[in-house]
Amino acid sequence: MTKKLQIIGLDADDTLWQNEEFYRATQARLAELLADCCSEEDLHNRLLAAERRNIGHYGFGIKGFMLSMIETAIEVTEGKVSGAVIAEILAAGQDMLQHPITLLPHAYTVVRDLSQSHKLVLITKGDLLDQERKLAQSGLGEYFDGVEIVSDKKPEIYTRAFARHGASADLALMVGNSMKSDVIPALEAGAFGVYVPSTYIWALEEAEAPQTHTRYFSLPDLGGLPALVKNLEQA
Repeated sequence: MTKKLQIIGLDADDTLWQNEEFYRATQARLAELLADCCSEEDLHNRLLAAERRNIGHYGFGIKGFMLSMIETAIEVTEGKVSGAVIAEILAAGQDMLQHPITLLPHAYTVVRDLSQSHKLVLITKGDLLDQERKLAQSGLGEYFDGVEIVSDKKPEIYTRAFARHGASADLALMVGNSMKSDVIPALEAGAFGVYVPSTYIWALEEAEAPQTHTRYFSLPDLGGLPALVKNLEQA
């Protein structure tokens, strides 16, 4: 019997492993370094504005975050930021690029078990080298039939990603912690979209939940995904 779901796509950062908390910790360190120049709230707003401006230039990921931090430091100090502070920002970013991977609850068992019944594709945004490093360290790589590291997540990106791995979007399901990037564009492509909230969400990834969409689902954590997949297959 043909499966109703031929592909399950999974996001990586803050869906399978921790990520955003390291950005938060680094941002807090930046606020300490620049405490004499502006408040933490003002720094947060300026950094967020810089990230918003720079996504089109640098893309998503740690390297773009580092450059936005440097730009913000220059801005709030009116060009007087010291070389020592710039060096600390660079060191903080490099620490992020080397930080060990910590899987989120249920990630390993869910990915392992679903790989026995369905084709799994990792679909993630970010820097190519960093995402490859994290996947290699996660111990999950062997369970994925494909890996798509993309510059952005739009409906056409999902359509092409699913097609590359042998299925139309209507026979695919996408799982992730970002309503804006993982769920809504996948739904617009025709796939099922499953929202699994994370502890932290980057402000630029926030969006309203499409509660009335017939292909939208939400789970408190990844642990409920196998049961949801089973129910969809039997519907």
